Amino acid sequence: MSAPPLAGRRALVTGSTGGIGLAVATALAEAGCAVVLHGLATAEEAAPALIACGAGAVYHRADLADHGDIAALISATGALDILVNNAATRHFGLVEETAPEAWDTDLAVNLSAAFHLIRLSLPAMRAAGWGRIINMSSIYGLIGATGRVGYVTTKTALIGLTRAVALETAATGITCNALCPGSTLTPNIEGRIRAAMAGSGDDFTAAAAHFLTGKQPSGRLVEARAVGAMAAFLCGEAGRDITGAVLPMDGGWSAA
Repeated sequence: MSAPPLAGRRALVTGSTGGIGLAVATALAEAGCAVVLHGLATAEEAAPALIACGAGAVYHRADLADHGDIAALISATGALDILVNNAATRHFGLVEETAPEAWDTDLAVNLSAAFHLIRLSLPAMRAAGWGRIINMSSIYGLIGATGRVGYVTTKTALIGLTRAVALETAATGITCNALCPGSTLTPNIEGRIRAAMAGSGDDFTAAAAHFLTGKQPSGRLVEARAVGAMAAFLCGEAGRDITGAVLPMDGGWSAA
């Protein structure tokens, strides 16, 4: 039996105790990676995610708004082959209603942390002549929206970061790409749909369809496991020459 395609590789996936991050971590683990999970959960809270990613997975808690925590996280993980910048915060409200602290947190966690993790991971990747970096942008990195200025700004900026890193590493065996999921069936989205169900009396299918109105032409939520599978594909041999790409996974939303 042949070895899994990513056997021997080590991956860090930020924000990976649930949702898209866990789906990515699980897909990489299934492809043979030793996965480092990250989040703000306690060790006990992170245990189910560790089990999902297999015996080789470990968990590190770190506040990505703290430079010291970021440096400690990279020090603890050791040399990485794969880095997936998935962790994010979001705050809702119009520009003039957005607290400066909320704006600063969005910039720190969604954008600056990705820069610092890439900066600290690249030397080992360059020395190895191989690396994969995936930045989890969003449909809101491709289109504008009201009421979430920090999220739209940082997810758009991640695309610029992706392109800059891709060009700087194009001849090194390292790739850097961005994924842009639309509305995805994560615990956060499911919670919002179920809250709408409570107010409307709709069943889940009807409430989800209402939630997607004016968004994804496919009429269905993106599956987190599909985003994970795309990340694993980009990290494999078939993704060798895909770099600087911005890949929508949004049911046609960005094409409308």
